[in-house]
Amino acid sequence: MSIKDSTLKIVTISITLLLTLFIISLVTCIVTQTNLHILLTSIASREIRFAIKLSLLTSVISTLMCIMVSIPASYALARYNFPGKTLINTIVDLPLALPPLVAGVGLLLLFGTTTFGNWLAGAGLEFVFTPLGIIIAQFAVNISFMLRIMRSTFEGISPRYEYVAQTLGCTPMQAFLRTTLPMSKNGLLAGGVITWSKGIGEFGAALMVAGATRMKTETLPISLYLNMSCGDLDLAIAAATILIIISIVSLYIFERRGGIVHLY
Repeated sequence: MSIKDSTLKIVTISITLLLTLFIISLVTCIVTQTNLHILLTSIASREIRFAIKLSLLTSVISTLMCIMVSIPASYALARYNFPGKTLINTIVDLPLALPPLVAGVGLLLLFGTTTFGNWLAGAGLEFVFTPLGIIIAQFAVNISFMLRIMRSTFEGISPRYEYVAQTLGCTPMQAFLRTTLPMSKNGLLAGGVITWSKGIGEFGAALMVAGATRMKTETLPISLYLNMSCGDLDLAIAAATILIIISIVSLYIFERRGGIVHLY
């Protein structure tokens, strides 16, 4: 190995280690802020238990919505050529670049001021300042991420498997369900887990649409925000610690199952 190669190796690894140390420091400062007894007591409190339940419920529903929409949409974008495909690709990727607060403002206006929103409210589907608003905010922010993962997954599966299935008597739909979809299970699982984790941690868009009302629209990120605002550090640290644990577990599953998935 030459001196130049050695220098490059040392510099790049050093930067990686410094970045790792920085991230570990952030997490350590949070989890060591309180002792275990106070942390467990805070997690067992009525408010945090409510936030956990609401976060789990809304994130599971929004993730299922993302999966149901992303499978057909990403398959179409991966397999077919049609007029306006490039423009549609750009549009469906837009939430990846939009700040969540901007997406939240759009949702608030769509469901709170338009005829469409008023019609839904009249039908009993009220999104503004309700848990339904949290679900639609999580969906709007995370659908593009799930689309990216599934589109990359489908692009990595050769369409020849479907052609062979069709020569054996399958319809195109049967060929997709029996060959391509089962082969995409790793991408589907990885995408679902990381989308669920991102849904639980969604704050900006959910805050704009559903507000921050204790024991009504209080998810874990909202609970963290509210308790930090009023100086209840123990409850805030409890919410933050739960979010950290969820993130670590989700990333572990994503890395284990999503090794073949390329986002770009």
